[in-house]
Amino acid sequence: MPGRLEGRVAIVTGAASGFGKAIATTFRREGANVVITDLSEDTGNAVAKEIGATFARADVTKREDWEKVLQQAIDSFGRLDIVINNAGTTYANKPTENVTDQDFDLVFNVNVKSIYLSTNVILPYFIKNGIKGSFTNIASTAGIRPRPGLAWYNASKAAVINATRTMAVEYGPKGIRFNTVCPVFASGTGLSSKFLGKDDNEANRAGFVATVPLGRGSTPNDIANACLYLSGDEGSFITGVDLPVDGGRCV
Repeated sequence: MPGRLEGRVAIVTGAASGFGKAIATTFRREGANVVITDLSEDTGNAVAKEIGATFARADVTKREDWEKVLQQAIDSFGRLDIVINNAGTTYANKPTENVTDQDFDLVFNVNVKSIYLSTNVILPYFIKNGIKGSFTNIASTAGIRPRPGLAWYNASKAAVINATRTMAVEYGPKGIRFNTVCPVFASGTGLSSKFLGKDDNEANRAGFVATVPLGRGSTPNDIANACLYLSGDEGSFITGVDLPVDGGRCV
């Protein structure tokens, strides 16, 4: 049986580990050709080899890198259909008055500017070629139900959600879809200890997990499955949606 994404081409950013690796792996399993990007060349190449994808080292805050990744997708596979903006970052959980200019610039450049650049570079390609493409942007439950100590990270993810919904309305008439997936805290990722503001261990996670009705954090596979649904035929009438993958945390 053909996969659910057979014949489609996807870019997945921040795919050398965590959510991004799981998304890229799931998409390959479902038949998509995948270009994965990351800042880590060694790890990115290793993941690409492991799952049968193509790797492009890219800084998602730079326009020229987005132009390069789009061209690599076209050169390698002849087209592009799906963009998963997964790359993101945060600063360590702390009182908001202690946030630095560098902290603020980091979260808005990586979390927001990267999505601006991806759409600014790729939308003209979709429109020119009549491609009914889709963007899925990884936001966060922090953009829906913010928590203390991460005010500007929360604000950056709220900006992602708002911009995504705006573009869903703007580009819906052209058949181009925009959605966000909003994970709740996930243990074991590169950012877990920063979200907690302390070591990522069972004792320190217990207080947060207690606020999730289903009793656990999200996993990379949870996020990958949500992206698969939104990117495939099953999600073809879904646009402008903020999908919390959160075990009921935001209810």
